[in-house]
Amino acid sequence: MLIDTHCHLDDERYDDDIEQVLENATEKGVEKFIIPGADPKTLQRAVDLAERYENIYFAVGVHPYDAGEYDRTFLEPYVTHPKCVAIGECGLDYFRLPESEEEIEKEKKLQKEVFIDQILWAKELQKPLIVHVRESTPDCLALLDEYAGEEGGVLHCYNADESLLKLAKKNFYYGIGGVLTFKNARKLINVYSKIPQDKLVIETDAPYLTPHPHRGERNEPSYTTFVADKMAELSSLSREAIETLSTQNAQRLFRF
Repeated sequence: MLIDTHCHLDDERYDDDIEQVLENATEKGVEKFIIPGADPKTLQRAVDLAERYENIYFAVGVHPYDAGEYDRTFLEPYVTHPKCVAIGECGLDYFRLPESEEEIEKEKKLQKEVFIDQILWAKELQKPLIVHVRESTPDCLALLDEYAGEEGGVLHCYNADESLLKLAKKNFYYGIGGVLTFKNARKLINVYSKIPQDKLVIETDAPYLTPHPHRGERNEPSYTTFVADKMAELSSLSREAIETLSTQNAQRLFRF
């Protein structure tokens, strides 16, 4: 059994064949899926899918790119849904910042404020966080160190920065996806063995970051198998052990 802990099944690229996508995944042993809440505009679609399919769950949150649209009042009705398992995807992303110093500082300030609010909200609700970190490790680490609760969460698409490994002690897990299979993923491959095995979970980030040998195609949850294969190749564990370990970790973190 595999669990895809991060797949955007609410994306419009699945509108025409969601049934086939889920069937493909089931055939490969993927039995549960979590849709991260990244865009308020598609949140209802995520809820609809979770209500239609027993093995789909969702999270509620706002991606840092959409920090300007963050409205907790709008989101609050969704977090009480029995299939809401986390807060996020939230975090900091400094990859696409404005050009002027003034606008850069303004954008960073907004992202931090929105991230802190979601961290505190997760702590209040006793739910784990789904955290997005891109070119913002020092600030993310500082905010999680200061504000995160005992529930911890997952560092989605873990970026191989070793300083983030200290968060394992705060009950944070590490989402491993298709990047691990990339030829240029030397940094992640080198750090992989340092991640505590009881803190590893598998994700696809579908439809993005499609693993080898399907790079360039739309990603989907069935491709978790390629991630699991690579994880086994890089460790002393068998493929079956990776499946068992990652599934147990996901179940413990998201409590389903």
